[in-house]
Amino acid sequence: MTPARAFLIAVIGIATFSMMDAAMKGLVLATGVYNAMLWRGFVIVPLAALIHFARGPAMPPPGVIGLHALRGAVSLAMGMLFFWGLARVPMAQAISLSYIAPLIAIFLAAILLGERVGRASIVGSLAALAGIGIILFGQSRSDLGDAAMWGALAILGSALCYSYNLILARQQALRADPREIAFWQNGFVLIGLLSASPWLAVVPPSGQWPAIGIAAVLATGSLMLLAWAYRHGEASYLAPTEYSSFVWASLFGWLFFGEHVSPWTLAGALCIVAGCLYAARRKPQPFAEAEIQNP
Repeated sequence: MTPARAFLIAVIGIATFSMMDAAMKGLVLATGVYNAMLWRGFVIVPLAALIHFARGPAMPPPGVIGLHALRGAVSLAMGMLFFWGLARVPMAQAISLSYIAPLIAIFLAAILLGERVGRASIVGSLAALAGIGIILFGQSRSDLGDAAMWGALAILGSALCYSYNLILARQQALRADPREIAFWQNGFVLIGLLSASPWLAVVPPSGQWPAIGIAAVLATGSLMLLAWAYRHGEASYLAPTEYSSFVWASLFGWLFFGEHVSPWTLAGALCIVAGCLYAARRKPQPFAEAEIQNP
């Protein structure tokens, strides 16, 4: 398996994930973050179960179950913070703030996974960081109000969770296949959401169910694509693909919410894409089959 193929699949997974973000932004604006995530979960888990159990899998070992539960808990906190913030700031700004996550993840991979941080990954990340600075400078000239400030803080909190989530994704992908990950991780997220359902759950109107279904399918598809990519590529190599989401967020924000993309945003996006392409120049060795087999 070539590293370039894993990189490409990761980019496709990010595009699918960004499309899901757009669907979720509409749902959060209509129903609130908790109910958007809860009812999406009721669609995701059966869908993931159908895909996972169709092949008659064995029960994962306790250690792997614990890893699924840990990533589910981190994903729940990450998702609640991100989608709450996403409803209060433009998609392009939300994504640009979230880019602190892969920057941290590159160095967490070195600390927690013992991965080598290559020069291309560092230079690519710095180029992307420069692009983020350009974007935020341009956006600082616009008055988005107090709600946007709180939304930005929530997204930064989500980004901290996401940086650890990327490391867990690598550890998880080496011990389980994408179908197993999609089922167990989403199952633990739904369990966490259900714990608050007696106080917060509200059944959405029938007109919102198509959007909930679309968000669920996109979320499941993106998770499986990213799990496959992280199974075949190092976290420090794949983390810069996260920067490509800014291009998709700008496009979907404009298409679905009429959000304006300024020249500052375009200039920053060019730096981000250039950083991704430069980081992709790294040529790590493909993994041996024995390294990626389930325990």
